[in-house]
Amino acid sequence: MTSRTVLISGAGVAGPTLAFWLARHGFQPTVVERAQGLRSSGNPVDVRGPALPVAEAMGVMDRLRDAATHATALRLLSPDGRPVARLPLGGRRSAAGNTEVELPRGDLAAVLHEAARDRAEFLFDDTVTELRQDPGGVDVVFDRARPRRFDLVVGADGLHSATRRLAFGPEPDFVVHLGVYVATMPLGGPVDHPHDVLIHNEPGRMVSIHPGRGQALAAFIFRHPQVPGFDHRDTGQHRRIVTDAYAGARWRVPELLARLHDTDELYFDSVSRVDLPTWSRGRITLLGDAASCVSLFGDGSSLAMAGAHTLAGALAADPDDHDLALRRYESTHRRLVEPKQRGMGRAAALLVPKTALGITARNLAARAWPGRV
Repeated sequence: MTSRTVLISGAGVAGPTLAFWLARHGFQPTVVERAQGLRSSGNPVDVRGPALPVAEAMGVMDRLRDAATHATALRLLSPDGRPVARLPLGGRRSAAGNTEVELPRGDLAAVLHEAARDRAEFLFDDTVTELRQDPGGVDVVFDRARPRRFDLVVGADGLHSATRRLAFGPEPDFVVHLGVYVATMPLGGPVDHPHDVLIHNEPGRMVSIHPGRGQALAAFIFRHPQVPGFDHRDTGQHRRIVTDAYAGARWRVPELLARLHDTDELYFDSVSRVDLPTWSRGRITLLGDAASCVSLFGDGSSLAMAGAHTLAGALAADPDDHDLALRRYESTHRRLVEPKQRGMGRAAALLVPKTALGITARNLAARAWPGRV
């Protein structure tokens, strides 16, 4: 490649991280994002494990700590709302001594955008509608901007990736529903337990209240077969699905369902796994959830940052052989992703036990946990 131009679709977590590192390696990144701007809130996610050294090298750890949530413990509740056990959250450190950080996803994206914005071109309120590649590059048609040509295109546009659909095929060919759905919404206002994430379970259903940074967030995670005709953009459908799934639930659930019908900031989606035999087709590759979605417990954001760093490094090491670079990126990053994908079923079993017996067994194990507080 001569000019080394790279289009990145998606300005969430993976996209700005990749733009930062590509620019540092001498590439010319452009990031296109469907939304009109950055989100101001979002689900809590973690920067931990392989993402910590990436964040440290980007010089953003202080900003991440400033944006961190106040949660330090997980408080399990019985089906009738009584406390069962309290377990510590986080605490692992990087080689540089930094502890993992939990923060709202929107704040993480904003910090990463801030680090990359002076190094890359950002196009908001636009999306890719057509990709045509040949041995020398990729011709890209946008919804709003004029068509352009790039040396490479990277789809970092999430579980419902438009880039993957255009380059690889329809979403149902690659996205596997794992039998769980998740909904989140902000509650606002102070919380009774400012440092505890409250977890309430009934068979096949979980509700949590997260303290955030003094402004609470509610989550509904529940087991459910794949919904026929599910549309990840249909908020009315989402409200109906959650309401039906939690009919008759106890604790604060009726109150939270009433709030769900009034909120303008409802997030809802399937917990899914993306299965692709290869992440690249010619000069088009995928990154983050678009390539290998890892839902639950926040690992997706950390893996997205680590994958972006790996991809940029591979392209920098072989700038004139994109095939080799993309194979090395995928081979390296799959070793991190695949164990997490295999563990998603175990994570769901702990978070949302199917039966009353399963809830009891999980709670008894939590009471005996040596690190409980």
